[in-house]
Amino acid sequence: MRNPLLNSASLTSLVLALALPLPALAQTSADSDYHAEEDEEIVVTGAIQISRKDVLSGVAVLAGQDLSESVRPSLGETLAGTPGVSASSFGPSSSRPVLRGLQGDRVRILSNGLGAIDASNTSVDHAPAINPLLAQRIEVLRGPQALQYGSAAIGGVVNVIDRRIPTSVPDEPIHFSAMGGYGSAADERSFAASADLALGGGWAFHVDGSWLKSNDLRIPGFALTPALRNQALATSLLPDDDHDDHDDHDDHDHGHEEVDYAANAAVRDRLPNSAARTWTLSAGLAYIGDGGSIGFSYSRLDNRYGVPIRFATLPDQGQHAPIIQVKQDRIDARAELNLGDGFLNKLTFRYAYADYRHDELDEGAVESTFLNEGMEGRLEFAQNERSGWSGASGVQFVIRDFDVISEEPYLPRNATEQLGVFTVQQLQSGPWRLEAGMRFERTRQKSSPTEGLTQFYSGTRDFNAFSASLGAAVDVAPGWKVGANLSQAERAPSAEELFASGPHHGTETYEIGDPFLKIERARSVEGILRGSGNGFDIEFTAFHSWFDNFIYASATGDIEDGLPVYTIAQADARLYGFEFQAEFDLAKVGPWTFKAEGMADYVRATIDGAGPAPRIPSLRLKGGLKAESPHLDLGFEVEHVTAQNRVAQFETATPAYTLVNLGVAWRPWGAFRPVSITLSANNLFDVEARRHASFLKDYAPLPGRDIRAGVRIEF
Repeated sequence: MRNPLLNSASLTSLVLALALPLPALAQTSADSDYHAEEDEEIVVTGAIQISRKDVLSGVAVLAGQDLSESVRPSLGETLAGTPGVSASSFGPSSSRPVLRGLQGDRVRILSNGLGAIDASNTSVDHAPAINPLLAQRIEVLRGPQALQYGSAAIGGVVNVIDRRIPTSVPDEPIHFSAMGGYGSAADERSFAASADLALGGGWAFHVDGSWLKSNDLRIPGFALTPALRNQALATSLLPDDDHDDHDDHDDHDHGHEEVDYAANAAVRDRLPNSAARTWTLSAGLAYIGDGGSIGFSYSRLDNRYGVPIRFATLPDQGQHAPIIQVKQDRIDARAELNLGDGFLNKLTFRYAYADYRHDELDEGAVESTFLNEGMEGRLEFAQNERSGWSGASGVQFVIRDFDVISEEPYLPRNATEQLGVFTVQQLQSGPWRLEAGMRFERTRQKSSPTEGLTQFYSGTRDFNAFSASLGAAVDVAPGWKVGANLSQAERAPSAEELFASGPHHGTETYEIGDPFLKIERARSVEGILRGSGNGFDIEFTAFHSWFDNFIYASATGDIEDGLPVYTIAQADARLYGFEFQAEFDLAKVGPWTFKAEGMADYVRATIDGAGPAPRIPSLRLKGGLKAESPHLDLGFEVEHVTAQNRVAQFETATPAYTLVNLGVAWRPWGAFRPVSITLSANNLFDVEARRHASFLKDYAPLPGRDIRAGVRIEF
């Protein structure tokens, strides 16, 4: 069943990663202060580390205390408060980031610079196989630097960074950190811990683990919107004969009992089938010397979560309550070679192999199994700076073997092979900074359906994608920078967009792909203004993209096998918007600093001939006040999201909502001591809120009042 190329290539690549640089490593270790605060002003994603203020597009770094306060069970919810980022919100456990209205295969989710190697890009009900509880920092990046990570990063990159492969030796025999938390909305209990050991002779060992358990999510009021409740109640009053055909079909095919439409309309206070339980465990070993470093890690993920029910409200609709059981085994390797003072400064090779499986359970029985065996590798060459010129180039490969095993699979077995080459170059000359990036990528998508599955396309599609960007920035005054970049990015269609054809009960949709899709192309312009000085920090970004052959899922209004039909289509499209964030010091009184913070983001997307693009977030405004001191921080925040009435065909409008949040952080022994305690009240007034970016927004609102407590210890 598996691609033999994967097994042989993964072994060969791992051997090369661990063997190539060994002769060049000097026998002295590089120590590091593990207690130092994460520097949020440096962006480490990419072959070139760069100051956040020099990035020529919108960028966000979540680390340190900010990350501890924001972390949630899913990556999407962890980042949902970041400018330009929304979340797919397919329940509390399965929520991917949505960047500037783009999601799915347009946003690459990375773990330490390499793909997650899971099934999260194939469907919104599939949670990423990345645990934010163990992250040291999370970076969200767009623009020229994102080109390094493939055509699937046409919307941007989210990189979750941890210490699973040590890159430095602790300056103490053992460094330990742990965090525990509780959230009242889902009775959520979580714990994560990690330890780094200095073994001597330049060797370092890392081990970490996490555990989380939650119950069904508490929601403010009804699960269904008023329109759907009325629809369900009207259906419940129909004569039994009017939905006998549907119920018999449902009983015969899926073993479900007759749907109680009135009971569906009455579901409130708790979101059924949204409980979760997950644990992870990993270990890594590395050697760090003056000549470079080499290391590897192994990690295991076990995740079980429910997918909120898309309640039936009409006689011809199906209804399921799937439980998804995820298991992933992953091996990572990293080798870095310092090359001295010549043209090249450093050579870095990174590699990941993962065997991923998840079962979709329906009433305890396995209804579908998703298998993904894949690997990814990157070889990067970083240049020494010469007269203000620096850069990096590299090559990347991705191999994936994917299959869905089911009586009614919606995807055939398929394989993806991708090879890309890229370069990013920068020039600093006086107040001017120039940056250019290019990437060429060759992708092969092959569909090999199991015998008898004649509804699927069988064959191979090859795509050549070329992307390039050019940007410039200038310091117009002390602390102020203005910049702009132009880019053309091309994306090869994913296997899911090409080959899907069947019912997918995780999302309660019937999905039909198009095996003859063309390359998607986006021409973009982005401008940025940044300013910082004594007591203030401001950033404003505006962007505009013109898409050729934009790929989107279009609701047809038809019902197949009791599920709404979505077809994959292409058309030209236009997307534009802005992001704004600012922070000001209002006053300083003794040890206290009083601050005001503000944020706003907006995106508008239109598809030629179809109107508004589906699931585009509306205007969001957020403001707050903070009081900070060495021992205690106090915060108050108000977030208002306007109504989204600009909707696609068969899509419903989403009402506006306003959330109020409070937070306290206490450090008993000071800012750089080992213990911090946080307490927050989120959605303080228990407001009903629904995100327009979510497929399930009309069935699953956001959490109600959520009192969260957390403790972090580090020594």
